[in-house]
Amino acid sequence: ELRNEFNLASANSINIARLIPQAFYYVYAYAQLKKAGKPIVFSVPSGNFGNLSAGVIAWRMGMPVERFIAATNVNKVVPEYIETANFTPINPSISTISNAMDVGNPSNFPRLKALFGDSYDELKNNLSGFYYTDEATRLCMQDVYARTGYVMCPHTAIAYLGLKEYLKQTDKEVSGVFHSTAHYAKFLPDVEPTLNKKLEIPKRLSELLEKEKSATQMAADYGDFKAWLKEELI
Repeated sequence: ELRNEFNLASANSINIARLIPQAFYYVYAYAQLKKAGKPIVFSVPSGNFGNLSAGVIAWRMGMPVERFIAATNVNKVVPEYIETANFTPINPSISTISNAMDVGNPSNFPRLKALFGDSYDELKNNLSGFYYTDEATRLCMQDVYARTGYVMCPHTAIAYLGLKEYLKQTDKEVSGVFHSTAHYAKFLPDVEPTLNKKLEIPKRLSELLEKEKSATQMAADYGDFKAWLKEELI
């Protein structure tokens, strides 16, 4: 009814229109690293598994990939599935400092399985899964900053840890890519205490943070949401 009345679509990763352009990020990375002549491994911080699905789409279109790594926080349903072949969603999801990945039942998981031909063996042969606690995430952020001066958001740190763990397990010479999917300034309440440092906020982002936030509270009821939406859009 709503679709008939309004031109509406979801903007989250369940929408294939978001995954298709994301697939080109992988192709761009591949194009830069191809000259090195080594197989490429992608480690992706994963919550709803849209970004990783986009990478698998690029692979399905013919881009060579040695391995994908699903790196998660303690909402670890997919790493556990890769290990055991049992999918046991977490409800409710567990709150972590990598909160964009706090998803206990990823809606892109059926899509990911379909991209691997609904074959557990095919998925396991191409995808590794690792998960990390908040403590491990903070220690990684501190270590990388102390050694390199690079400021990671918690999600980036988890992808970095996943890549490092995979490299310990393989004897192959590979080019490793870990995805930094968010800017640290979006997570200052966690990043600054972790690094014990006041961090610079980019001008464009600081201008947004200074704007007044507008929110409408409502019950977690579809009927209420539908009524509000119709009133707002008419």
